[in-house]
Amino acid sequence: MERIAVIDFETTGITPSSSCRATEIAVVILEQGRIVDRYQSLMNAGVRVPAFIEQLTGISNAMLRSAPPAEKVMNEVNEFVGITPLLAHNAAFDQKFWDFELGRIKRTRLQNFACSLLLARRLMPAAPNHKLGTLNSFAGLPHTGQAHRALADAEMAANLTAHLASELRQKHGLQALSHDFLCRLQKVPAAKINEHLKRYRGF
Repeated sequence: MERIAVIDFETTGITPSSSCRATEIAVVILEQGRIVDRYQSLMNAGVRVPAFIEQLTGISNAMLRSAPPAEKVMNEVNEFVGITPLLAHNAAFDQKFWDFELGRIKRTRLQNFACSLLLARRLMPAAPNHKLGTLNSFAGLPHTGQAHRALADAEMAANLTAHLASELRQKHGLQALSHDFLCRLQKVPAAKINEHLKRYRGF
């Protein structure tokens, strides 16, 4: 499988705005099903972390006070990712924050996001739910550290993506798996997935 940048944000809320910002980002680079590089940083956007988010993520206001400014982190991470195709678990969420934070440093995203949540719904229908931790346990994948911290979650999403790619190869006989193919696959209705994949056997 080609090189993919798997990203995860921790944030102060659900929708990016001047009062709701990212507090941490991690990116892991997945190549041929293995993690080959990592980037992680807390980021200080000058907003307060609500108490319940602090409890969920363990990221406190005190930790962010000494963190580098969000603009510096986004410049670094944008350099790190370049034009590598992107993936996240529940990508709709991370994409909003990626676009918002990039916009603040006057940059625009050039690549699409694949979504391991949408892919897992189609390729792991027997899982009890499609939360990242549940899927990793269900697939017997390694525990990567504290959930709701960006690097642990990005590594979990990368491991899950590698697992989904090997399922596509072993169960469905697909050879070449491009990021574009994953982006198309996540839009196929779940009920039609097997029929859809039959067309790609041996490719």
